[in-house]
Amino acid sequence: MARAKKAGRGKILSPGNLMKIPASLGTLRSFWDAVNWKEAEADVQRDLQRKVVITGLANTGKSTLFNKLQGKYRSIVSSIPGTTQSLIPGLFGPFTLIDTPGHLPDLQETGAKDAAVIIMLLDGTQNLRPDDKKLFERLKALNRPMIVAMNKADLVRGNPELKAASFAAQLGVDDVMPISALTGSNISSDLIPTIIDASPEAALTIGRNLPEFRRKAAEKVVRNAALVCLAAGLEPIPLVDIPIIIGAQIRMILRLGAIYGEPASEQHVRELLSAISGSLALRYLAEQAAKAVPIGGDLVSGAIAGAGTWAIGAVALEYYESGRKLTPAQMRETFNRVYQRLRAMQKAGQTPPELQAPKRMKIDDK
Repeated sequence: MARAKKAGRGKILSPGNLMKIPASLGTLRSFWDAVNWKEAEADVQRDLQRKVVITGLANTGKSTLFNKLQGKYRSIVSSIPGTTQSLIPGLFGPFTLIDTPGHLPDLQETGAKDAAVIIMLLDGTQNLRPDDKKLFERLKALNRPMIVAMNKADLVRGNPELKAASFAAQLGVDDVMPISALTGSNISSDLIPTIIDASPEAALTIGRNLPEFRRKAAEKVVRNAALVCLAAGLEPIPLVDIPIIIGAQIRMILRLGAIYGEPASEQHVRELLSAISGSLALRYLAEQAAKAVPIGGDLVSGAIAGAGTWAIGAVALEYYESGRKLTPAQMRETFNRVYQRLRAMQKAGQTPPELQAPKRMKIDDK
């Protein structure tokens, strides 16, 4: 079996097939031309319309959090259960927040089923209630990214983190985040960064509308694309992964442009990729050639694909942050510098921090 597989690889990596690998600007552009640009641009626009849904039982502080995030009062805050009678959409830029009425669980699910991220609030002044558990299970069944937060941490007697940990144990989740929607505690330092980490779609729209979080959101988009390309690069059959990798890289650049307020533009992507096409073509060639190595070649191929994608993302970040004024020489220098640093770490047996999953941020007082 091993011999047959090796022989098969050798046949696939014949000189004729290797000539099809994008090793020159002309062939590289033919791969770009094969991309469905309209579909890629439409993907970005769909991502910008995804919602973050705030949910929880009555009086958990949903409306207070909603208003805190919006920076203005758009929904009714009241201590009377059932004050909010229907879904009230609000704009977090184009990012839609929905205040879901706590007494209408069916309506909550309607708002949550297509969410980029679900935020479920628990009342820190109460014990975990049976209805909290029921709602949690119903939301979990929707298979959407979900963050569980314990609100009113400022009113908890004793240590709020210990109470949040108790809630987490009872729900069977890794973490429940203590926050205070009233005072703003842990919202900008923890909740919003966690939303960004939980969903590339949320990262896109938050980064576009909250400059304070733009860099973190952009890095999330780059990391997600790099990991997709790393996984694609592990495919042992040459050439199969090229369309996946190029498609992911192009969508990454379009998403970064959207974060920095640029319209989805094929021209921008081509301008950026053309500047680094020589270096990029060599990376594609090396990534495909690595697959010929019988043992460990696919791992090398994946590492090259992941590092190359992150390097493209680094170029795109500088390109957009400079107002698209980066020269081709500057773009090539950035690509080569970032790529070589990442590959040096990988060859030394280290996982670059850029390609690691982000760690949970430490809770602080504000």
